Amino acid sequence: MDWSKIKTIFIITFLILDVYLLFQFMKIRDANKYEVITEATFEEKLKADEIQYVDLPKAPIKDQYLSAKPKTFIKGDLAKLKGQTGDLKEPGTTLQVTLEKPFQLSSKFEPAELSTFIKDNVLYGDHYQFWEKDDQKKTITYFQQYENFSLYQNINGMIIFNLNANNQIISYQQSYLEGIEKLTEKEEILSPLKAIETLHQKRVLKPKSKITKIELGYSTRIQLAASQVLAPTWRIVVDDKESLFVNAFEGQIIVFKSDENSKVE
Repeated sequence: MDWSKIKTIFIITFLILDVYLLFQFMKIRDANKYEVITEATFEEKLKADEIQYVDLPKAPIKDQYLSAKPKTFIKGDLAKLKGQTGDLKEPGTTLQVTLEKPFQLSSKFEPAELSTFIKDNVLYGDHYQFWEKDDQKKTITYFQQYENFSLYQNINGMIIFNLNANNQIISYQQSYLEGIEKLTEKEEILSPLKAIETLHQKRVLKPKSKITKIELGYSTRIQLAASQVLAPTWRIVVDDKESLFVNAFEGQIIVFKSDENSKVE
């Protein structure tokens, strides 16, 4: 056996391995540099378009998919209502409630006015949070929450109060998601800046806009007959009036319709 040749082969092999590892290291380093440059360039684009935004969290954020199912209300639920008469809308996942005595609101409505009423009179009232008041439709909408995160535009987890001409609540419709469970392990989600970049690339975010708020919630990713999958979702508020939504895992813009979500690549 020629040990000299074997030694030479080993030396050449290790040299090749070292070169390969060095190449991989340089590749990763250059990729990281590129990401930093890309991010910096995007921030410059925002500045050039005169788009302002609030302070964003810098640390990576982790979240997960959830599963839930619409609650089917029963007659026993109707018996719990105080000063109200209820009816079940087929298939029983929506509760139709009429107040025996209209609830008066002030001319300049504040959500705090309804806090006690909802807590004391609405089933699972403390699981909902104010979303909006629509003067044209004469409605006030509340979204269900999970661990202080809103379930955006979920027809199976909201309350819609109906107002009369005297600015009084006379009735409401309620739906509720129950059995909410964590479906997957937590994984890193899209950063808020990346969500903003998605909106900017798709020209949804207009020049001279001001992002006044950004928060995390959930929206329906998959709708099944008896259950649904909820995905982490960034809500970006523009100029204190328009809400834009981005799937925090997949990076798709979410456009809500009356009965479903559609996504724009």
